[in-house]
Amino acid sequence: MFLRFISFIVFILSVVPGAREASCAEPRKPTEYEVKAAYIYNFAKFVEWPAGKSQVAGAPLNVCVVGRDSFGSALDAIEGKVVGGRKIQLRRNPPQQVPGGCAILFISGSESEQVGRIVANLDNSNVLTIGDTEGFAEKGVMINFFMEEKRVRFEINPRAAGRAGLRISSNLLKLARIVGSP
Repeated sequence: MFLRFISFIVFILSVVPGAREASCAEPRKPTEYEVKAAYIYNFAKFVEWPAGKSQVAGAPLNVCVVGRDSFGSALDAIEGKVVGGRKIQLRRNPPQQVPGGCAILFISGSESEQVGRIVANLDNSNVLTIGDTEGFAEKGVMINFFMEEKRVRFEINPRAAGRAGLRISSNLLKLARIVGSP
């Protein structure tokens, strides 16, 4: 598990454009959403989904975005990458009801008024929910990004993940601010 954690850090430095550039000029810093996209890819490595028909080897690992998509092309960098034998496939703005086939659902801040309903519709569906809006973790989103000292950080609601049957690695939990009780 420690090696996966080190791989996670190395990946962040290698996949985010400009993260390792060295020159006389100031290197290009990755955008907020490039960092978030890299995190989403790595979250998939540190979350264990229960066995079932949606976890069949070779089936795509659908990463869905609901609401206004602020990622632009940043999220495209992870499409086609493989996690646990499954190739990541992006789906933007799936139907508003329970997004069938989504393993990971990013809920945009534009859905603030609907987040409670979206989370409730996902009950027992084994979908990892991620957001980037203050208060989302308290409303049942499992992982929520926030900015701290100009850096992307994240908080985790382990109770919400447990209700969905997902197991989050202790290595990932150590890096997060925990919301709610486990």
